Amino acid sequence: MASERATLPEKGVSRKRVLERLKAYGAGDPDYRRMRTWSLVYYLGEEHTKFLEKAHGMYFSANGLNPMAFRSLKRFESEVVDMTAGMLHGGEGVCGTMTSCGTESCLLAVKTYRDLARDRRPWIRRPEMVIPETAHVAWEKGAEYFGVKPVRAPLAADGRVDTKAVRKLVGRRTVMLLGSAPEYPHGMIDPIEELGAIALEKKVPLHVDACLGGYLLPFMEMLGHPLPPWDFRVPGVSSISADTHKYGFSAKGASVILYRDVEILKHQLFVYENWPGGIFASPGILGTRAGGSIAAAWAAMQVFGKDGYMKLSRQTMDTADIIKQGIRAMPELELVGDPPASVFAYRSRDRRVNIFAVGDRMESRGWHIDRLQRPEALHAMVTPLHAKVARRYLADLKKSVAEVKKNPKLAESGSAPMYGMIAAVPLRGMIKKQVVAMMMGLYGPGGKMPALDSAADAGEEAARNLPLAERAGRWYLSLRNRLTKRGG
Repeated sequence: MASERATLPEKGVSRKRVLERLKAYGAGDPDYRRMRTWSLVYYLGEEHTKFLEKAHGMYFSANGLNPMAFRSLKRFESEVVDMTAGMLHGGEGVCGTMTSCGTESCLLAVKTYRDLARDRRPWIRRPEMVIPETAHVAWEKGAEYFGVKPVRAPLAADGRVDTKAVRKLVGRRTVMLLGSAPEYPHGMIDPIEELGAIALEKKVPLHVDACLGGYLLPFMEMLGHPLPPWDFRVPGVSSISADTHKYGFSAKGASVILYRDVEILKHQLFVYENWPGGIFASPGILGTRAGGSIAAAWAAMQVFGKDGYMKLSRQTMDTADIIKQGIRAMPELELVGDPPASVFAYRSRDRRVNIFAVGDRMESRGWHIDRLQRPEALHAMVTPLHAKVARRYLADLKKSVAEVKKNPKLAESGSAPMYGMIAAVPLRGMIKKQVVAMMMGLYGPGGKMPALDSAADAGEEAARNLPLAERAGRWYLSLRNRLTKRGG
C-alpha cells in the first residue's frame, strides 16, 4: 500500500487550525513534560521554556551568517564563548565559535585538524585519528565526511579508553586524538591527563568531547565531586566541545567549540574570495545561522549564572545517585562501569533476565527507554526534573525485572528479540546495507518505510511504524530463516 504524497493546500489553512494539527500530530511523541524520557530532551518546566521562547523569538529572523550585519548576535556568541572558556579553565588565548549542535562541533574538529595537518605536515595523504571505541557516532560521521580514517582504541578494564593502546596506535598519519568527558554510552570520563601526555609526546592535537559534560562537570567540581582534570588545565588539550542545549539548558541548536589558540581555529574557517556574489566567509559548516538559538544560549547562561548551574547540578547529581543506588540494590542488575556523572547504562547479571525485555516492560509502563549494544544495556541521562519521578522509575524497574525473571519467554516477544538479534549479528555490513535501505525509504519520495518479508503478516502499514532497530532485526530473522531453509 503506497502512501500518498503531501501536496501544498490550494488555499491556506487558518493559523488556529494549523496549531491544532501541530498539537495533534505530537500526541504520540515521547512524554518529556512528565519526565518519561531519559534522552533527547533537557526540560526544566514551562516557565523556563517560555523564557527561552521569548529570548529565541526576539531574534527569530536574525541571521548570524554576517556578523557585521547582526552585531548583537556576534556579541552574544562572543560572550557565550568567553563564559564557556572561563568555566573550562581556558587562558587568554582560548577562542572559538558557536555551532548548531554537538555533531557540528565534532565535525568541525575533524575538519580543523585534517587541515592543520595539511598545513604543517603536508606529506600526510591518508590522515587518521585515534578515537575510543565509545566515541560518539558523530566522530564516525566526521571521519566519513572529511576523509579521515578512524583508528579505534579499545577500552581498559575500568571502561575508559586504554591509553597504552592509544600510544601504540598513534602513527605518522595521526592528525588528532580524542577523549570524552563523559562518553555517551556508559558515562565514563576518559583519562584526559594521560591522553594529554601522549598528545604532547607525539606532537598531536587532543580534542576533548565534552558535549555532554561541558556545562555539568565544572559545577560538579564546585560542589565537591572528585573528578580528574579533563579541561584546559591539562596541557595537551588543544580543543573542547560543549553543548549549551544539553546541561546548559538553552534552546536546541546550540553548541560551542573552543581552541587553545587562534592559529588552530583558523583551520576551521571557510573563506572564498572569487565568488561573483562577493567575498564569502563562514566560521562553521552552516551558512545561515539561527539567531534565536544564539540569543537563547546567551540568555540561559545569564539567567542561571554560576549559582543557578550549581543548583541544577546538585539536583541532577542527587537524583542520579538515587537511581544508581536503586539499580545497584537490585541483584539482577548492575551498572556498566562506575560512571561519575549523570549519564549511565545498566545491564542484567542474571541469565533469566533479558535486559531488552525489561526495557519493553518499562515502555509498557509509559517510559521512553534507550537501548545499547556491546554490551546489551539500557541507558539513562538524568536531568534535574527527574527528581520528581526517580522513585517511580525505580519501582517500575523493579516490577519489570521481576516480571521478566518470572516469565523468561517475554524475551521472545516485543522488541526484545529484535534488539538482541541485531546486537549479535556478525555481518555488520549487511545490517548497514539494510538500514541504508530503510533510510532511503524514510527520506525518498513519499517518505515511506519499505515493507519487509517478515513483517508481511502484520501488514505493510504496521511495518512502516516499527523502529529502525526492530525492522532491521526482523529483516535479519527473515534472512536467517531463508538461509536455514537453503542449508546456508
